[in-house]
Amino acid sequence: MQAELDALGSKLAQLVQLTKHLREENNRLRQELAQALSQGRQCHEKVDSAKSRLKRLLAQLPEE
Repeated sequence: MQAELDALGSKLAQLVQLTKHLREENNRLRQELAQALSQGRQCHEKVDSAKSRLKRLLAQLPEE
């Protein structure tokens, strides 16, 4: 009976450790996702800005 309780205690400790590890990994992944989304928005804004500048430059070119 004691051996079964010891085994159960060991498995419970492993479960607690795994849960802690997964929670930390989840937090890290959330931060990485937020950063990637922010970078994606910045890239989109840069592309939009470049498109606008190109359109203005093309409008200034003389017609052939």
